[in-house]
Amino acid sequence: MRHLISLREQSKKDLLEILTLAQRLKKERAAGKLKPYLAGKTLIMLFQKSSTRTRLSFEAGMTELGGHAIYLDARSSQLSLADFKDEIRAIMRFGSVLMFRALKAADVELAASFNMIPVIDACSEKYHPCQALGDILTMIEHTKGGLKNIKKIAWLGVENNVSNTLRTASEKLGIKVVSELKDLQDAQFLHTDTWMDMEYFDANGKVKPEFQKEYKKRIAANMPKQISAKLLAQYCPDAKIMHCMPCHVGYEISRDAIDHPNSIIFDQAENRMHIQKAIILWLLQK
Repeated sequence: MRHLISLREQSKKDLLEILTLAQRLKKERAAGKLKPYLAGKTLIMLFQKSSTRTRLSFEAGMTELGGHAIYLDARSSQLSLADFKDEIRAIMRFGSVLMFRALKAADVELAASFNMIPVIDACSEKYHPCQALGDILTMIEHTKGGLKNIKKIAWLGVENNVSNTLRTASEKLGIKVVSELKDLQDAQFLHTDTWMDMEYFDANGKVKPEFQKEYKKRIAANMPKQISAKLLAQYCPDAKIMHCMPCHVGYEISRDAIDHPNSIIFDQAENRMHIQKAIILWLLQK
């Protein structure tokens, strides 16, 4: 049975199949030719932490495939009161695929270990394979000649679950990833993600006293790598700007970068839906 967790379990051939399928599905949608590939199928969407794009992309994608998506917030379930192994096995009885946005990757791996239905890590503390594949789809679309001409991309800021899986996918596909300013020359895409935890701030947006030290430490370490129009012009003026969102303006990215002509952030957000559709079909071998 197929699962999508870290992208380590997928081969280059697998990744290319998913990306090609996403391109085909996107073209069908643009042509107004949606097909009910998954009529009668149900996607269970289990969220232990909230998300805007993950829920929208999976739920809209499943609808367009002719299936149904059930949103399950862990906080409104019995997961906190029962043994996780029991609850997750019961949950999977009600669907054809489990999409799990989890606090711990180990829980996603445990769910997959039962091999009841395909399981997707829709973001955990270690992995974010859906984001990585959606990002590669976006880069393909914005590179003349497609994937074979994507040679060098940059990740600026804190290494995290998104960068982990983007690096894994890039290595399999022959794309070089750099992370230092001195290496940015000729980078075709600049990626970043938040590096400031929102719990540092109070309701008025001011830094809480107990987090002042860590806040200043992160500012000092990461602000030199803030993606901005100035940084772009200085190092790689032709590079496209990417961010998995939500954007924290003034920290990892500036307003003039988000709105820059080279920004493809919103194409990147939309492509989450197209890649989710492809992932689900690939997992079900449709």
